[in-house]
Amino acid sequence: MKQLYILPILLVCCILSCKTETNKTDAVTNKQGLITEKAMVVSARAEASKIGVSILKQGGNAFDAMMATEMALAVSYPFAGNLGGGGFLVYRLADGSKGALDYREKAPLEATKDMYLDTNGNIIKDKSTIGHMAVGIPGTIAGIFEAQKRFGKLETKTILKPVIALAKKGIVITKNQEKRFKKYDSLFRAVNKKEILYNNSLKAGDTVINKALAKTLERIAQNGRKEFYEGETAKILVNYLQNKGAIITAKDLEKYEAKWRTPVTFQYDDLTISGMPPPSSGGVCLNQIMTMIEPFNLKELGHNSLKTIQVIVEAEKRAYADRSFYLGDPDFVDIPLQTLTSKAYLKNRMDNFSFNLPTPADSLSHGNTLEYESEETTHYSIVDQFGNAIAVTTTLNGAYGSKLYVEELGFFLNNEMDDFSSKPGEPNYFGLIGAEANSIAPEKRMLSSMTPTIVEKNGEFYMSVGTPGGSTIITSVLQTILNVHEFGLSMQQAVDAPRFHNQWLPDEIRMEPNSFNSTLIEDLKSIGYNINIERSPIIGKVDGILKLDNGTLEGGADKRGDDTADGF
Repeated sequence: MKQLYILPILLVCCILSCKTETNKTDAVTNKQGLITEKAMVVSARAEASKIGVSILKQGGNAFDAMMATEMALAVSYPFAGNLGGGGFLVYRLADGSKGALDYREKAPLEATKDMYLDTNGNIIKDKSTIGHMAVGIPGTIAGIFEAQKRFGKLETKTILKPVIALAKKGIVITKNQEKRFKKYDSLFRAVNKKEILYNNSLKAGDTVINKALAKTLERIAQNGRKEFYEGETAKILVNYLQNKGAIITAKDLEKYEAKWRTPVTFQYDDLTISGMPPPSSGGVCLNQIMTMIEPFNLKELGHNSLKTIQVIVEAEKRAYADRSFYLGDPDFVDIPLQTLTSKAYLKNRMDNFSFNLPTPADSLSHGNTLEYESEETTHYSIVDQFGNAIAVTTTLNGAYGSKLYVEELGFFLNNEMDDFSSKPGEPNYFGLIGAEANSIAPEKRMLSSMTPTIVEKNGEFYMSVGTPGGSTIITSVLQTILNVHEFGLSMQQAVDAPRFHNQWLPDEIRMEPNSFNSTLIEDLKSIGYNINIERSPIIGKVDGILKLDNGTLEGGADKRGDDTADGF
């Protein structure tokens, strides 16, 4: 593998000079990520990135590598990598054409609007988050096969061969994984009524072999997409769920289809940004926030300075307020996208912004806030040697999803039903309020914050970026793009830089602890902002690829996880 390592770049002067307003780590380590000449994969695990690159080296393209990377994450990163979940893809082909694929989970045919409410109309604790009733119809296998069928070059057996080998050989447990297995072991046992493969006896350095998952992948390699939705795997899955009392049936699996959609595309300075449309809120909210902040000279205000944070936070408030009321599955609700993303509308939204004091959250329309989406998601970015680029975000929703582990198949099932509004207009289990647009209906897709994003500059590919992080996904992607474009950071610096977040309600700015200057925090408080440094010790785990001026690629693999870049 030929890899180039370029000398570190200097940070722009405005970053170094704003000492009283910037955070402790704004003098971010002067480094770049992995530099490669032709192709790159950046994902949550080294094994997945390596396997994705191996497929590219065999002549496969980004969509072949997508299938390999996604399935390798299911083997090596069961926390969020999956067969039992769903996700979103945004792509840019070498010829400049762009598109998006929605393989988000759907509500079962027997789902009802009030299925998580008791006879008094109150939300039943844990019913939408843990166990069999929390599971939506998985879309991951449909998604990777749909993308590969349209654009891929290799046979499924070739693509999945190294993934199956990984499942048979086993993965080496990392420190992060050891901590997670210990944390969730008691819940795994309670939900599954026994110890599962992933348990608190596992230590960092141990090897875990998933024979059941290897067999499942072998059947999928042999029989294709149909195996998961109609074959032996489908029969095992439906039988397992119905024995648990779930409402998912064989018909639910048979009817599931991934759906091609048109990306939300907009301009910011000389950048063209393409994001995921509804049922993801990512592209719309990113469009809104970046349009609202564009009139402000952020570079002059300074990276993570008091005024830069104010501008971004106030734009975020307004976008998340709109998200809560208007956004849902476009196949079920009318969404005024043209108005929500128009410059006139967004200028009006920011007309009452002031540097002197925060805009009170309760003064912004609408009064219904977003539904909670868990932070345990994963993202990968791929650029191939042919000039194609993809950004993919996939999830089980919560950590290990519903905690249901299908032992015979070797994977966890999602708890994506919790991303619907269980009771529109009333607080859910997490104290947040959902809206009617995201209420439950059969075959409806639940609203998401996933924000896989492709950025172009002067008509050429420039960036692929995305992250896990629930409601913080949108703001993490936003800050990463701004870190590169406005503040001159390398991709590695951009993904490693400290992050903050505002989502309208609760009315607070979340900031990563031990990362921001105490003077800056006190200045924000003195203006009237509520600061929370306990809620989100980690905000996002961004993985991105940046095309440099000389045509090489730089990978940014977030230091907050086990994320790794690989390429050639």
